[in-house]
Order: sequence, then structure tokens, then C-alpha cells
Amino acid sequence: MATEDKNRATAAAILPLVGGAANVASIAHCMTRLRLGLHDRSLVDDEALKALPAVMGVVEDDTYQIVLGPGTVARVTPEFEQLVEEERETDPAPASGPGGPAATSSDDLAAQGAAIKAQQKTKNATPFKLFLRKIANIFVPLIPALIGCGIIAGLNGLLVNLEWLPAVTPALAAMASGFMALIAVFVGYNTAKEFGGTPILGGAVAAIIVFPGVANIDAFGQTLSPGQGGVLGALGAAVLAVYVEKWCRRWVPEALDVLVTPTLTVLISGLVTIFGLMYVAGEISSAIGTFADWLLSNGGAGAGFVLGGLFLPLVMLGLHQALIPIHTTLIEQQGYTVLLPILAMAGAGQVGAAMAVYFRLPRNESIRRTIKSALPAGLLGVGEPLIYGVSLPLGRPFITACVGGAFGGGFVGLFNQLGDTVGSTAIGPSGWALFPLLDGNHGLGSTIAIYGGGLLVGYVAGFLATYFFGFGKDLLAEFNVSQEPAPSTVAATGGPTTAPNRPTGPDGTDPGTDPAKAPAGV
Repeated sequence: MATEDKNRATAAAILPLVGGAANVASIAHCMTRLRLGLHDRSLVDDEALKALPAVMGVVEDDTYQIVLGPGTVARVTPEFEQLVEEERETDPAPASGPGGPAATSSDDLAAQGAAIKAQQKTKNATPFKLFLRKIANIFVPLIPALIGCGIIAGLNGLLVNLEWLPAVTPALAAMASGFMALIAVFVGYNTAKEFGGTPILGGAVAAIIVFPGVANIDAFGQTLSPGQGGVLGALGAAVLAVYVEKWCRRWVPEALDVLVTPTLTVLISGLVTIFGLMYVAGEISSAIGTFADWLLSNGGAGAGFVLGGLFLPLVMLGLHQALIPIHTTLIEQQGYTVLLPILAMAGAGQVGAAMAVYFRLPRNESIRRTIKSALPAGLLGVGEPLIYGVSLPLGRPFITACVGGAFGGGFVGLFNQLGDTVGSTAIGPSGWALFPLLDGNHGLGSTIAIYGGGLLVGYVAGFLATYFFGFGKDLLAEFNVSQEPAPSTVAATGGPTTAPNRPTGPDGTDPGTDPAKAPAGV
């Protein structure tokens, strides 16, 4: 009961700070973030939100995103939805603002940060990036099932290798494999929903791909096999079904719509899927698996170095969403994705960089406090608090964090090149949270050792790169000062005036660590 009260209290604290129920247009959540569509962004009190104990940070993209962390967000979101409904029922009047912007003496920095953020948001609204967001929205809801089934698969594999509980392992195998056997159906359902069609029709067309009876059909000179084309085929089939359905809605008389439209949608899309998409998507899926194996077998160290080093910038640009179908395809084909453990090294570099910042700024209590509160989440793979609260606003430490990720990725990639494959049976977690999902070709002990070694390399490389190269003299002079006394107090006591104290936000953190207040050069 105490946990429920805590989650409801968190939701109740968040709601007025985003402008109340009348300002909330939509509510959703992913693995770590509460995602809100807002009518008026100016009604949000960012600083007060970040001061809440449960909030790790805020991110503005196509939606306003409040970082709560894995597990917590799934419990807070229903409470938040219920509070929004209750407030709308009792007070349908438009919500007032949170009392205006928080008082601050860094108005110029805030204005610059707002301009930068607005510019970045405009850049991210390209058709390609909007398309990638749609793809991500298809697969993100599947992640909890992938994680749960992946952990059960790992547990089952361990029991089989140890020859323990032989009567239980078949049941565990069924639990772990059932979702993956039908994942195409879920992808089809979500695809149709995301592209504006009837979800169940998308699922019905995608179900053709996994139906055992397709083994009796010949296409392109070969016999089809159930599951051929996988999630890529399901995605394509469902998109086609959406366009066929919309075409039918325009031309079929309303009196016949309920009979004709679903029939033509399934018939036309189904025929194209069976005699075209399954073959084409199957060839693409096979090529993805073959290329991933070839890349890591022949250039694992170099490929790992590049992938690990570029992943944080890809996340910042939203381009990492293009990798989600690739991960899912590899898991469907091989049982695990060899890319995720390498990309997870970016988080290790971020942790190492944050630790270096902690030691390089011994007098900056606010940044050190932010790092101490965000570091446990960073170790578990939740990197937003460290990215948006520490490395990105400082500028150069973000680059050195990428260097740490590159070395960690190169380490894991090297062992892949030497024949020790390291993979993950699900997508979503990283950092220490990925250990239960690891799998490979040389036993669990070897896989864990290589992944753990990669994390250690990422930590050390990120720390050293940031400690020695992450700060110039100007940056140290600006940030390595006490953040506690108010500027008036310093002046009154005759404190240093050559490097004046920067103001703190209501949570005690430096506004300079907020990307919305970052100077243009960062």
C-alpha cells in the first residue's frame, strides 16, 4: 500500500507542474519516461519538476518526457492518468500556469537554451525522423515481453546445461518461445495502429506469415516456410493493409463498408504478402543477419569501436530508432542480438565520464550532487540523467564519454572477432541490467566475463579521457567554484569576484547543467 501511495504522490506532484489536466493532451510511457503531449509548453515548470525526488530529468522531443526510471514509470503512469481523469471531471476549466517561470538570475542563458532547444526540435521534425519515431512506437510496447521472455529463456538454458529440473524446462521453453513465435502478429497490430488503420486487420494480415499452412505454398520457385520474412514482413504487410483499408473507405459505399472493407483489406494484402512480401522480407532479414555476423567476425574491434562511439550522438539525433527492427530481426533469427552489448558500452563511457567530472569539479557541490543521485541509474543503463544533467551541457565531457563508449565497444567487438559471440536476448536494458539477458556461443560464464570486461574498459576509458581532456582552463574556471552561497552573500563577505558563483535552481542543481539553459557553444 505504501508503494501505491508513493506512486500516486509522485503523479500528484507532477500534474500541477505540467499545467494541470487541462494542459495534458496525451499520456504514454516507454521503458523509463512518462511521455506527455501538452497543449501549452509554457505552462510547464521545468525546474520544479527536476526538483522532485522521483524525477531523474526531463527531455523535450515530439512529446514532453519526464524521466522516472524503469519500473517506476510503469507504476506512476496509471496513477497519473487517473488523476488527470479525476481533475477533468471535477474541474473542466483550463488549467492555469505553474506560477510563471522560476526566479533566476541567468535569464540570458535560459533564453539561449530555449532558442537552441526550439531549433533542435525543428530539425528533428523531418519526415525521416518522424518515420523513425513511428517505427519505434511499433516496437517499444513489445520490449517488456521481450525482456520477460528473454530472461526466462536464459534461465531455461542454464537449467538445461546444468541438467536440473528436467520436468520444468519444457514448460519454461514454451513460455520463452511462445511470444517470439507470434511476434509478427503483435508487430502487425501495432503497425496498423501507428499508421492509422484498424489494428486487428494489421494483426490478421501479419498472422499469415506465421501460419503453418504457408508451408504448402510455392512462391518465386521455392516453398515458403512459416515465419519467413519475420517482423520486417509483418511490418510491410500491415502498412500495406492500412493503405488498402483507407482506399476501401474512400470508394466502398457506407452500407457495405462493414463487409467489404475488411474482406478486401485481408484478401489483397494477404495475397501480396504471400506471393511477394514474405520472400522479399525473408531475403532482407537473412542479409541483415549475414551482414552482422560478417561485420563482427571480420572487423569486430573496429566495428565495435565505431558503433560504441557513435551511439550517444545517434540517440541525441533520434537515429538510434532505426536499429530497433534490426535488433528484433536478429533476436528472431539467432536468439539474440549481437549489436546491443556493443552499443551498451556508450552508457559505460557516460558513467566513466561522469565520475571524472565529479573529481575534476571538487568545489561544485551542485553538479557533484547531481552525479551522485544519477550514477546508480547510469550503472543500470538509464543514461538520461547523466547525459542531460552533466555531460551534454558541459560540452567536451559528452565527447569524451563517446570515447569511453568506443573503447568499450571495441573490446566486446574484438572478442566477437575472435569467435566469442556476445549477444542479448532482448532489447531495452543496458548497463548492469543487461547481465540477465546475455547469451552467446561459448557458455554463460564467458559471455558475462566479456561483457563485464567491456563495461570496465568503458568506465576506465571514459574516466581517463574526461579527466585529462574533458576540461579546458576556461571551463574549469567557470564550473569549479562553490554553488552554495548566493551571489549577494559572496559579495558581502568579500568572496572571489573573478569567477562569480553561478545561481542554483530550486533543486540545488546548476542551471548550466540543464540543456534548456546551455550556452550556444555547448
